[in-house]
Parts: sequence; structure tokens; C-alpha cells
Amino acid sequence: MIAAHPTRSSIRVRAAEVARLGMIIVLTIAGFDPSGGAGVLADVKTFMALDCFGAAAITSLTSQNTVAVYGAYHQPPEVLRAQLEPVLADYDIAAVKVGMLPTPETIEVTAEVVARHRLRNLVVDPVMVSTSGYALSDAAAVAFLAERLLPLADVVTPNLREAAALAGHEVADLDGMRRAARRIHERCGRPAVLVKGGDLEGEAVDVLDDGRGQQLFRAPKIATRNTHGTGCTLSAAIAALLARGHSLPEAVARAKEYLAAALRAAPDIGRGAGPLNHRVS
Repeated sequence: MIAAHPTRSSIRVRAAEVARLGMIIVLTIAGFDPSGGAGVLADVKTFMALDCFGAAAITSLTSQNTVAVYGAYHQPPEVLRAQLEPVLADYDIAAVKVGMLPTPETIEVTAEVVARHRLRNLVVDPVMVSTSGYALSDAAAVAFLAERLLPLADVVTPNLREAAALAGHEVADLDGMRRAARRIHERCGRPAVLVKGGDLEGEAVDVLDDGRGQQLFRAPKIATRNTHGTGCTLSAAIAALLARGHSLPEAVARAKEYLAAALRAAPDIGRGAGPLNHRVS
């Protein structure tokens, strides 16, 4: 398991290992959460906890806290491109995590940039609705995401609601998760699909379908109100671990361990669904 409170000696060992291997750069393309629990802030914290350097391009400025999302101010496609191009001209990107893409135009820019720069280890978290129920993308964007960006991805990580939207059928149990994972893979052609079952009753079960077979990842549920940014954190951790050379099944397993540790060590702040503690490693 992942230690929640690393010792000074373990920090020195990790620092030496990072220096020996060189800093691995991971890019996130996602929304900005000013409360710090989700979006690019959660992603960059996760990258750093897993010994990667985080870069970010913001797709939407949101107004939110741990209680609710109150608004979202989407960035024009030319502004998103203007953020991405200088970073990609300067850095060697080892992996990319994509989160909130609120409009077809931002999806198009992201897909075009990913394809032209041949970006690798692309993890797409298809953020559609906030935990509090605020719509973060419209139906046209969801359809265009499946058509334009997901075929370029290495792995897509929908929750139950997102899996249902992408697969076109209800997802309410493990069987539905299995069918949705296979349907999304077949629809999009390329990516592995990790359907997250954290909202099911009982243990947390995720289904990974890589087109050749399916693998289940089981973990006990952690009783906590501090769940803000769990999806962002898991997908960011998978991207960082892929960047560090882990296979996809190993990256998923280790990312789930990291997420569990971050949930257990959550600082318990805010009046709603509090953020995680991304410092664990």
C-alpha cells in the first residue's frame, strides 16, 4: 500500500531517483476549479505526488466550491490553442490527461493538437456533469467527443453516468458496466475503457476493457464525504504512471491505491464534498 506520510529519508530517496531518471512531464487539458479540489489543480498536484512535472491548459474557468458549481466560463478555442502550442514547442510531453472539454470547438482543437503533435499516453476523463449536478458539457459535445477525440485516446475513464451517455444504455450494475465498456471500445475503435463503479452499492469495482478482454479492479469503499475531484485524481494518476512506464493494468491498480490513500488522508475542509490530500505518494 501507499504510505500516507512519507519519512524524510524516503523523500530523499525519491528525490534522488527523480534526479537520476530525469523529470517526466505530464500535461493536463481541463477546467479550473478555484477551490483546488478538481480540474487542473488536482491534476498537477497528483502529477507531482507521483514524481512528474505538471503543465496545464485551461478549457473553462468555473465558479465552484465544495458545495456546488455555480457557473462555468468556457475559453474560446483560440485561447486554448494559444495555451497549448508554446508548451508543446518547448516540452517533451510523456503523457496527457484530458478532462472537461465543454464544447465541440474545444474538443476539435484538442484532437487536432493531439494528432499533429503525436502525443502519447492520452487519458481522457469524459467530464460531463459535476457531482452537484451542474452540466459541464452539452449533448453535442458528448457526441463529438466520442467521434473526434476518443479514437485518439489510449484509455477513457467514464463513471456510470458518463458510460451510459457514451454507450447509449443504462449502466446500473456490474453487468451494465461490462457491456458499456465493450460498447464504448467498439464505438471508438481504439481506446481501452475503464468504467468506474464507485457509485455502486458495496465495494468499489472498476471494469477495464482493452478490446482483448476485461479485468476487474476491486477495492473496499472508504466512508468519507471528501470525494471532490476523485475522478480527476484517478485519471491524472493513471496518466502519470503511464508516463513513468507502467503497463495500463499496473497503472490502474497503482492509481487506485494512490486515490484510496488520498481519500483516507483528506484534510476534511469545506462545507460540502471536501477535497482529497494529494500529498500522499
